[in-house]
Amino acid sequence: MRYEPKDIYFRRAKAEGYVARSVYKLKEIDARYRLLKPGDCVIDLGAAPGSWSQYVVEKCGKGAEVCAIDLQPLGWYSPQVHFYQLDVFSSEVEAILSQKRWRGVLSDMAPLTTGSRPTDQARSAALVERSLVLAESFLLPGGFWVAKLLEGPELPRLLNKAKKVFRETFIFRPQSTRKGSTECFLIGKDRYS
Repeated sequence: MRYEPKDIYFRRAKAEGYVARSVYKLKEIDARYRLLKPGDCVIDLGAAPGSWSQYVVEKCGKGAEVCAIDLQPLGWYSPQVHFYQLDVFSSEVEAILSQKRWRGVLSDMAPLTTGSRPTDQARSAALVERSLVLAESFLLPGGFWVAKLLEGPELPRLLNKAKKVFRETFIFRPQSTRKGSTECFLIGKDRYS
């Protein structure tokens, strides 16, 4: 399968004013699972270049707030988005997130790939696990979690961990995912009290 960097979703994102095609993955997830609500305060991990934060602000309106974290800078700005250029494993992340309780954790984090499928899958699983730890620590009861995963042997274990935190869990592969990609999204709804 030929990789097409400027596919229909890329062109659509540019035409609609989004900084990345990945916004359509979150739009599909939100349409299917009805996660985002007006005024939500959401954590966006792996936020750069910023299309997921864009969608949260657009969908959730004036009262919405996003805490965006990434190693790379954002390519988009809004006063509703507070950006921190940090490693998600940094202890500073907990200090920042502990200042309030959040209704959602979104993670589009991806490892720097090596070309070794087992290595890349393990690194992806570590990022998903970190996002789940942060969700368990800082989400309000009833909150949600979305995390991108490169499918591999860790999927069942991660799903079982998520089932201990959320009343409902799902695995979803958006239509806007590139052909040939092994990525899927783990979703948790309704965080236990």
